[in-house]
Amino acid sequence: MMQQRHQQILPVATLLLTGLLALWAYWPGLSGGFLFDDLGSLPALGAYGPVTHWDTFWRYITSGTADPTGRPLAMLTFLLDAHDWPANPLPFKRTNLILHLLNGVLLYLLLARLGKFLGIEKRRSSVAASLGCALWLLHPLMVSTTLYVVQREAMLATVCTLAGLLLWLHGRHRLCEGRLKSGMMWSVLGLGGFTLLGTLAKANGALLPLYALLIEIVLLRDRHPVRPHASRRAYRWTMAVLGLLPALALIGYLVKAGAQGLMTGGPVGIRSWSIGQRLLTEPRVLMDYLQLLWLPRPFSSGLFNDQYVASSSWLHPAITLPSTLAVCSLIAVAWWQRRWHPAFALALLFYFAGQLLESTSLPLELYFEHRNYAPALLMFWPLGLWLTDTCRLKIFKVSLVVVLPLILATITHARAEVWGDVRTQGLVWAKINPASPRAQANAAEIEMENDRPLAAINRLEVSLAAHPEQSQLVFNLIDARCMVGGVGMTDTDAARKAMQSTTSTGTLFVRWFEHALPIAISERCPGLDLATLQSFIDAGLHNPRLSAANSQQDLTWLRGRIALAEHQPDVALIEFERALDMQIRPAFALQAAATLGAAGYPPLGLQLLDHYQLVKGNITHAQVSMSMLHEWVLERQNYWQDELARLRATLQTDTTTQYPSVPAANQKHP
Repeated sequence: MMQQRHQQILPVATLLLTGLLALWAYWPGLSGGFLFDDLGSLPALGAYGPVTHWDTFWRYITSGTADPTGRPLAMLTFLLDAHDWPANPLPFKRTNLILHLLNGVLLYLLLARLGKFLGIEKRRSSVAASLGCALWLLHPLMVSTTLYVVQREAMLATVCTLAGLLLWLHGRHRLCEGRLKSGMMWSVLGLGGFTLLGTLAKANGALLPLYALLIEIVLLRDRHPVRPHASRRAYRWTMAVLGLLPALALIGYLVKAGAQGLMTGGPVGIRSWSIGQRLLTEPRVLMDYLQLLWLPRPFSSGLFNDQYVASSSWLHPAITLPSTLAVCSLIAVAWWQRRWHPAFALALLFYFAGQLLESTSLPLELYFEHRNYAPALLMFWPLGLWLTDTCRLKIFKVSLVVVLPLILATITHARAEVWGDVRTQGLVWAKINPASPRAQANAAEIEMENDRPLAAINRLEVSLAAHPEQSQLVFNLIDARCMVGGVGMTDTDAARKAMQSTTSTGTLFVRWFEHALPIAISERCPGLDLATLQSFIDAGLHNPRLSAANSQQDLTWLRGRIALAEHQPDVALIEFERALDMQIRPAFALQAAATLGAAGYPPLGLQLLDHYQLVKGNITHAQVSMSMLHEWVLERQNYWQDELARLRATLQTDTTTQYPSVPAANQKHP
């Protein structure tokens, strides 16, 4: 009786201690700030006003653009931390840490369940599950997911994956007992319902059926078949419809994307590499990931991995072919050993299956540490099983059971300290990634914020010499030059060259322009005037890689801003109308008309709105996706109609106030 009670208390106590150790390890990182993609996704919290009532809730929850689904489940959870933007990062990071701990509990339950299927003694199975869970939960590689706020998307998809697998296994167990109705219900809920939920958090949730198939083939089919005839037939249909078909559809989609990329040579103008080069590169990336998992270190490259060089052939770099052979060999060995070493085989196959979406044919960036979060779930379980088999090397193995989690927690604590200090974080990453333009630009910004412009200049000049096409480097360099006296022709020439050759400016150039325009108008920085800004824009407009409608619209919009600054409102109106025609959006029409009105030309703002009314019938509507639903929500709420009417009324009032003697129909600017 006492022994049985002890066996029940031990897992709970172990999980509690592991959780406390994880809290200690991650605590320093909670004081960190928002980073990188956080600043691209989280401002949606305030894009349509504070999320304080149902109208703003529906506008916000449908505003996601990542994946066709928009990831609304992840967006929903951000409301736990803030209802407006800007916001305090602490609540976001705290919620992420809670989710990480929850995933640890779910992982323990899954590993303990899988251990039973291996026929292992219950106590050993429980300890092995605890150790496998602890090594994953405390691993420093998970810091770049847990403390990176926007990667809550990956964490929520993992919650759904683990919960879905547990429910499916519960349903399968009931089917084995002949409970057809309840077994089917739990199986369908686990495989169907939680795949859907996981996909609404991030597309990685769609991998759940593939994970279930691997567990079925490697661990369950031969050892624990579903025997009652009716249950077996129902189970086969369930696995075919909710397991095999979704998995095949996903693999087919990736194959199609790869084939199209190979044929077109894409992604043209988006990345500096082709799909073929990406496919050659990813085996190297996967081997690097495995090295980080099995040889953890206090510091890593973090979020800045743009220096990772794509493979151009099997031998360039030379590690390309060996890495590809190594990945293929690991998969082949795992498949071959599935009968004799099922835990080892399942852990490896699970890992590579988890990398399918982000490390194959989709034109995502080459390398990110957070892509290991879900794939590595089972990675340390085989080690846990080996260490808990104390027939041999008992003292050595028991020592490792205690020491390994403590070592990982210590390394994670050191890494979390870096994540908890934005200044230290930026400088450490810049030192680790000397060839990364993003890391050097980020470090230079930190140095300028700390009144060290000369250090920023030295850093940026070195990086710019190696990456002259990187606009983020040259515009930061101009900022630093302005802090120490002025901009020279060498700097402006470098800026024009970067704008002519960059693959994408994203929102970087627009954001930089917004703070550079007042400086140019006031002539506070010698060498940076309106004509210079105009030359940067013109260089971008002649860059064939910036030919996409959104890039052209942004640059044309900025030409209009310069025309306003030069007191040429008619030219500004022409540029704004031209920009609007490139991509007809009510948000842009509002922004352009409001800008004209704020500059003192409300009649031209009204003309801009009139032009929008003429061309709005040519709006290209979103395809079937969350963006389409977002358009429907805004239309149903008359959001744009009300905003346009409100702005029109304001502009008409301003026009009447400024030009009272001119009939409204004939009002022009002075």
